[in-house]
Amino acid sequence: MLNNKGLYVITGGPGTGKTSLIEELEKDGLKTVKEVARDIIKEQQLQGGDALPWKDTGLYTKIMLERSVDSYLAHAKEEGVLFFDRGIPDTLAYAQLIGLNDRKYIELAVNKYRYSEQVFILPPWESIYHTDKERKQSFNEAIDTYYVMRDVYENAGYTLIEVPQLPVEARKDFIIDRINSI
Repeated sequence: MLNNKGLYVITGGPGTGKTSLIEELEKDGLKTVKEVARDIIKEQQLQGGDALPWKDTGLYTKIMLERSVDSYLAHAKEEGVLFFDRGIPDTLAYAQLIGLNDRKYIELAVNKYRYSEQVFILPPWESIYHTDKERKQSFNEAIDTYYVMRDVYENAGYTLIEVPQLPVEARKDFIIDRINSI
């Protein structure tokens, strides 16, 4: 098992402000890693590919896991604090949401590649939620995703810290304060 206490995950359902929060942390000079899912979607749309969450979900899941593991390995040896916009367990949550039967290989990756025990989760927030070219889920689907994410991370042994619905700078301060108190 690979474990790095300085690798923090920021997760939650779609449209909860994760990317804005990651960008705010980056503006403060903190190290961040963007999520792989949106890049896969953009690439597949440009190439006319099928590995999309609304087409070939199995292939999309496989690529998402590969890219998530690659991202983890690329950053696992970095010193200090690093924030990931989503983690490997997010792939398992997605696989559960789509009803993927063969999830064993994802579960193995979740157990092998470990982040800090504390994971920051952003709850659904209807007033900031919107869809776009890569995010096609309804707000109700975003709520369902949040609860599956909670279950997956808790079942994987992580401690969830819910980030309050505050302006992005206050959310950033909340996370930094929590890390400093750990």
